[in-house]
Amino acid sequence: MTALTPWLLDPNPKSRLQSRAGQTFLSWLRFRRNPLAMIGLGISLALILMSIFAPLLAPYDPIVQSLPDRLLPPLTPGHWMGTDDFGRDIYSRILYGSRITLYIVLLVILTAPVVGLIIGTVAGYFGGWVDAILMRITDIFLAFPKLILALALVAVLGPGMVNAVLAIAVTSWPPYARVARAETLTVRNSDYIAATRLQGASALRLIWGHVMPMCLPSVIIRVTLDMAGVILTAAGLGFLGLGVQPPLPEWGLMISAGRKFLFEQWWVATMPGLAIFIVSLGFNLLGDGLRDVLDPRSAGK
Repeated sequence: MTALTPWLLDPNPKSRLQSRAGQTFLSWLRFRRNPLAMIGLGISLALILMSIFAPLLAPYDPIVQSLPDRLLPPLTPGHWMGTDDFGRDIYSRILYGSRITLYIVLLVILTAPVVGLIIGTVAGYFGGWVDAILMRITDIFLAFPKLILALALVAVLGPGMVNAVLAIAVTSWPPYARVARAETLTVRNSDYIAATRLQGASALRLIWGHVMPMCLPSVIIRVTLDMAGVILTAAGLGFLGLGVQPPLPEWGLMISAGRKFLFEQWWVATMPGLAIFIVSLGFNLLGDGLRDVLDPRSAGK
């Protein structure tokens, strides 16, 4: 606890800033009581730090080849995760691969949830034929498995990181639209919405200033839980050669390159596979913790 604790926990806040800060602090206290959520937060922060400080943490260049050092086993002096078939240090490649993974996740987060939130709130607020058209478009995208649709889009657009991000974003927005629409349907007839409408507020102002903020907690939870799926989809595209291209150290691409050595030199594919597993688990645990905190039904627990 700090000297600000009494100010944050004041039951009679003196300003909007104090009220919001107090609510955020109480949410943090509830989140901190969940040990699995804290583990997920730690893994997520570790991924961010790895991506930021990869040039300082990596002992070798992730792209430069060293054929005399090819396929060295783990715990070899200087290569504690071993090397791949080109003699590149696997530990260094995993560190730099975290940058690519975080880059893909951030770009998808900045596109798919925003599109889904706009479509869902507009459909839920206006209803009628607007809702019918937008939700039928959403149903069309939901009818196809995400990975299959992403593969089809990348096959049309061509392999590459940008096209992979675009394909993942295009296939990821429908669930957010569904969540936002459901939340909008529960609040569009609320008394405060009606009062704001009577004051002359436009539909755009109501959606942007009053409906969307009520949908954000559910969307944030969905985003956090979907990060693991985004990572797996990006790794799947890289594994099939349709995502990030060699020699970049993308984790799925590393698994694909190491599968032919799986029985003799298992570490080549296992190490990036463990990285994908740990990061995906961390985001899932973080999402579960945020769901417990942001769920209004658990606010009093």
